[in-house]
Amino acid sequence: MPLKNKEKPAELKPQPEAPLRALYKKTFGREPELFEPLKADGSARRLFRLKDGDRSVIGAFGPDKLENRAFLEFSRRFRAEKLPVPEIYGEDQPQGVYLEEDLGSTTLFEFLTAERKGQDIPAQVGAAYKKTLEWLPRFQAQVSKGMDLSHCYPRASFDRQSIMWDLNYFKYYFLKLAKIPFNEQKLEDDFLRFTEFLLEAPSDSFLYRDFQSRNIMLRGGEPWFIDYQGGRRGAPHYDVASLLYDAKADLPPETRAALRRHYLAAAGLETKAFTRHYHAFVYIRIMQAMGAYGLRGFYEGKTHFLQSVPYAVRNIEWLLRNAELEVKVPELTQCFRHIAASSYLRQFGKTKLGLTVRITSFSFKNGLPMDDKGHGGGFVFDCRALPNPGRYEQYAQLTGKDKPVIEFLQKEPEVEKYLGHVFGILDASVENYLSRNFTSLMVNFGCTGGRHRSVYCAEALAAHVKEKYGARVELTHREQPELNK
Repeated sequence: MPLKNKEKPAELKPQPEAPLRALYKKTFGREPELFEPLKADGSARRLFRLKDGDRSVIGAFGPDKLENRAFLEFSRRFRAEKLPVPEIYGEDQPQGVYLEEDLGSTTLFEFLTAERKGQDIPAQVGAAYKKTLEWLPRFQAQVSKGMDLSHCYPRASFDRQSIMWDLNYFKYYFLKLAKIPFNEQKLEDDFLRFTEFLLEAPSDSFLYRDFQSRNIMLRGGEPWFIDYQGGRRGAPHYDVASLLYDAKADLPPETRAALRRHYLAAAGLETKAFTRHYHAFVYIRIMQAMGAYGLRGFYEGKTHFLQSVPYAVRNIEWLLRNAELEVKVPELTQCFRHIAASSYLRQFGKTKLGLTVRITSFSFKNGLPMDDKGHGGGFVFDCRALPNPGRYEQYAQLTGKDKPVIEFLQKEPEVEKYLGHVFGILDASVENYLSRNFTSLMVNFGCTGGRHRSVYCAEALAAHVKEKYGARVELTHREQPELNK
């Protein structure tokens, strides 16, 4: 029967079971007893577990022959160099199938998720990350050791073309589909400047490309590495950024900083020179990932990919506040600010990002604390109408953290009433921010000298927020830096 108008025949997916079974029999001399599909990732490649007796191997089908060739050639190279990657048992490249060593089912991400009970990273997980980063320089060194880059796919290096592909991937599949406003010409101008800055970094390393926690297997507590088929020549910064800013792994800033230092020591790299370009590579990696989330989630309708977006938004918010780039990209920076300010982008899935309340005491004599790199949300409370212990000689050299000053202020009814009002205002904001997945709220307490009343109130609010909401608190006494230790 002829097709009706606009009808199309159903697209037939390749069926890899028969060629994989045939390859298994050819390689091991018998049929597999078990043929089990594994959970799909975002690529077109399909993985299966094949077993007979005590033997278990992974069968892979990849429709892209050049990508398959890259993986197989890299695997042989890395095995010869004694790097922990799967052994290749057999291949049928015309059919797009191959058999590789079964490294088990525990990824670094799954280990992190199972062991983590809160925001903090358990010691055993931190140790696994450190081992992973100790191996990374050995992969990166393969270029200087004569690695054949002719098998790289789709590019032999992370060059101008590769970078522009990633930037446009971000523009068309994330910015446009998420309805982030931008001036296209100004953004393109920024892309060119940003690319030139990235290309300044030394690029004589093997760039793994997708060095993230789901591509690291743990077997016997030791890391093994997979999914390096997109590797090419490039800067070492990119892979460090990929692992430490892996969105759903959600590593705390302090952990990322400590792990970066561990990597630099393992690689023998100088901190200042590496840091100059590092955060630019963090941004390009996040943009590449957000392009992928947009393609799979917004465009293809696979909404589970959008569950990573809130974590990426929080990473961008942190970068805007803590990592100023040496290259000026005003339109791109404005896009990042729109992303960081978006309630819509924070709501995907059941993600709970957690809130950081940044509390500061200060003296009005020295001006208001500024929030230049945050989103501007928060409060300034004036404590100068409260009874002032600084007027009394016995308290003059003390601070709002000293017991006599605390006791003085606690017995004053005006102080208790004042803090009751402050807590009521802050509770409403904290609860609203938590419900909207906003991650940063700034609160400032000022008095005449920034020593007694403001310090006391800042400490009281910090204790209240921690006790009632379990929120993370960053407490700073601007005029009394010795109290910040």
